[in-house]
Amino acid sequence: MREISITSTIHSHYNRFTATEKKTADYILEHAEAVVYMSITDLAEGCDVGEASIFRFCKALGFKGYQQFKIALAHSISADNEIPQLSGQVRAQDTLEEAVTKTLQSNINALNETFKLISLESINQAVHLLIQAERIIFYGVGSSLITAMEANNKFMRITNKTACSVDSHQQAMSAALMSEKEVAVIISYSGSTKDSIEVAKKAKERGAAIIVITRFVKSPLTSYSDITLLCGANEGPLQGGSLSAKIAQLYLLDVLYVEYFKRTYEASIVNKENTSAAVAVKLF
Repeated sequence: MREISITSTIHSHYNRFTATEKKTADYILEHAEAVVYMSITDLAEGCDVGEASIFRFCKALGFKGYQQFKIALAHSISADNEIPQLSGQVRAQDTLEEAVTKTLQSNINALNETFKLISLESINQAVHLLIQAERIIFYGVGSSLITAMEANNKFMRITNKTACSVDSHQQAMSAALMSEKEVAVIISYSGSTKDSIEVAKKAKERGAAIIVITRFVKSPLTSYSDITLLCGANEGPLQGGSLSAKIAQLYLLDVLYVEYFKRTYEASIVNKENTSAAVAVKLF
């Protein structure tokens, strides 16, 4: 996508904006760098308008939707040769040592912020749901699917009641057959992925409990969640699949795993030994 100045574009359209669009424009001009990391729900709340108004504002500027607008905004505000596709404020002229240091700091910041966002009560409730569930299904799309697969791989070492589908159609079908005795763990950084929202909707209709791991406390996905666990990594629209976001999500999943293991110690230790023995023969 060609680099454009969102500020110039907004100013050039300003006189044609409705009162609501002007309200949105004023907020974006004042908080441009923060908006890059906001969900559409967060921006709508900040502007005190509806999500539909944000979508119409983006369309008025010639964008197909909010995500495309944020990509253009990320390009527009990048300065001093900062690379908007990378996290940690890495710049094109950085030395290898500086790039290594900034990448490390970005991951540390993600973990520290996630730690600060942890609600012990929410963790406690989430672990209780996982233990009581007859089945636990991990869901994710794109990069979040890889995280969901990792979570399933970890939990299946201590319990035989987990599952994870890699196909979005299979995910929708499995969610449509869930019961009130099952738990859906849905991982989505943005909380705005259509497939994940559809899974949550179907699981909720079936009475299943829903645990969401996401960045934003308010999003279309969290409106369906029973428990929301927040990761602290900031991922710009051009940084999709950043490892700092994944590390933050995996940290939360590791906390759930450790506490689950502790509370089901007798069964988990036996299952852990059995699964470890099953794969040990595959090693030299």
